[in-house]
Amino acid sequence: MKFLILILIGLMVVVLGLAGLAVRDRRADRVEWLRLTALQPEAPPVFTPEMVADLPEPARRYFAHAMRPGTPLLPVADIVMQGRFGLGTRNDPRYQPMTAHQVLAAPEGFVWAMKTTGGMPVTGSDSGLWTRFRIFGLIPVARAGGDVDHARSAFGRYVSEAVIWTPAALLPGPDVSWEAVGDDTARVTVRRGNLTQAVDVTIDAEGRPTTVTFERWTNANPDKIYRIQPFGAVVSDFREVDGYRLPFHAEAGNMFGTDDYFPFFIADLTDIRFPVRQR
Repeated sequence: MKFLILILIGLMVVVLGLAGLAVRDRRADRVEWLRLTALQPEAPPVFTPEMVADLPEPARRYFAHAMRPGTPLLPVADIVMQGRFGLGTRNDPRYQPMTAHQVLAAPEGFVWAMKTTGGMPVTGSDSGLWTRFRIFGLIPVARAGGDVDHARSAFGRYVSEAVIWTPAALLPGPDVSWEAVGDDTARVTVRRGNLTQAVDVTIDAEGRPTTVTFERWTNANPDKIYRIQPFGAVVSDFREVDGYRLPFHAEAGNMFGTDDYFPFFIADLTDIRFPVRQR
């Protein structure tokens, strides 16, 4: 009997410890979320075509479609989505229904809080600082961050997502440059501190992005070793939101453009807004 009691006490200690860790993680999510949201300018300038007049033609076409003249330049977005998230491999994707809420504030960071609703539920968040996911809200299944590899990999993610959802963050400046790599493809290179990421966006005749691709530093491979791998997204279903024309559907995954491509992320936006700071 004493042995059983000790086992039960031990289990309770473990559960309480995991619950406490989950609470601390959610608190960290909230702190980072508020920090990034506060980066939205209080009195933003508005977009004019002159801002991109010196860019290569594909980049000018991209911006001409993405933002109407006079649109406030708001680089921070609050995004709600639903869709499917693949927890397996290309041959066995194990797609699960998922919902997610995200703040995107390139080049400073992002927080993507996700939960699946099928099988063993997975909840947690991805950010520029950490990756933390657990099953049943308690048991950790992925926990990473705090090192240069994670920071470099995450930087690639949120710079590429800025191409899709926050074009105001990618206007040319000291840390953002554009070049043409084809008649219908432009490359944006973004720098922040020691991090640099180039992303290619292929656009149609109207300026709508069709694919967003980049070489990502990642360990999403059978060897679990960080290395450069192709990553990409196909986007569609464009809608206008506060002067921006943005895709509401995205499919993305590793090894884009190869026979090993696995679109583990398939999502439809249910809302996107650009919160305005009050003076």
